Amino acid sequence: MSKSLIAIAGLALALPAAAHAQDAVETGDDSYNMVIVYGDDECPQSTAEQIVVCARKAENDRYRIPETLRFSQSPANTSWAERVERFEMAGDFGIMSCSPTGAGGFTGCTQEMINAAYADKANDAGVRFGEIIAAERAKRLATIDEDAAAEQERVEMIEREYMERLERERAAETDGEDALPQPEAGADPE
Repeated sequence: MSKSLIAIAGLALALPAAAHAQDAVETGDDSYNMVIVYGDDECPQSTAEQIVVCARKAENDRYRIPETLRFSQSPANTSWAERVERFEMAGDFGIMSCSPTGAGGFTGCTQEMINAAYADKANDAGVRFGEIIAAERAKRLATIDEDAAAEQERVEMIEREYMERLERERAAETDGEDALPQPEAGADPE
């Protein structure tokens, strides 16, 4: 697109120069107006005092930064994302780097494969057993306090019944037994 713009500008400058060369009698400065027209906009008409040269561009380029500024190789125009990528790539070698060269680069490749496998497993659209287990565990933990309280109450009730039965049995044994004979006061113990 910029080549066509340069060609149009060159042609616009060459034609008036040729016309000027043909008409040697006319002297004076011709003024030029270079206009960029977008989409179906009309190109302004030339007047006797001014030559208008129009360059037509697509409508979607109307509010864009001009190409000469967009594609500049100046370091000042480098995006931050590109700068960060350069810093990330600097020093990406050696141990844990997944590089075919250098000592220990293969260990990084193994680690990358393991990390990729875990990422695939975590993002798998299929059945996720970890989520099912976590949901079941949450259900059980939600009722664990109630279940424990009910179980404790049953155990205490069984213990109470057992203690009451023991007390009844002991009371029945003492009621049915005659008192043991007491030794006489005047007898010699032998």
